[in-house]
Amino acid sequence: MTHMIRSFRFTVLAGLMAFPMAAGAGSDGIVVDAPWSRASIGTSRPGVAYMALTNTGDSAATLTGLKAEISGMPELHRSGTNADGVSTMEPAGDITIPPGETVSLEPGGLHAMLMRLTAPLEEGQTFPLTLVFEDGAEIEVEVPILAPTARGPAE
Repeated sequence: MTHMIRSFRFTVLAGLMAFPMAAGAGSDGIVVDAPWSRASIGTSRPGVAYMALTNTGDSAATLTGLKAEISGMPELHRSGTNADGVSTMEPAGDITIPPGETVSLEPGGLHAMLMRLTAPLEEGQTFPLTLVFEDGAEIEVEVPILAPTARGPAE
């Protein structure tokens, strides 16, 4: 009997350890909508990617990074205007998406900054961008490249 109890405890513990991220994970409920990018002028200037991230889950999801073969240095950035009216841009750090809410990566705000492009972003093409979450989950998004003057996917 003691052997059976130990075996059961080990089985339950092993089962819990197999899913260490599940308890606080929220990335399973992330829906990516309307990804897009602008064509670049060569590779000397950074590219960008935009999209809406909706959390349909019951717990917060935290976007911690990006992966993109087209970029040697993809980062989450935030653009804005400071108190003096000067435009600014800086790394955004982690982005938490509360349950039931949408966070937009859009011009003039949060966005994926694609520095050190390995190839030009050409209008009419697409590229894969991987969103990396705190719980270890990754979501790959195919990003369409629009005209250099595009202001969104509806144009």
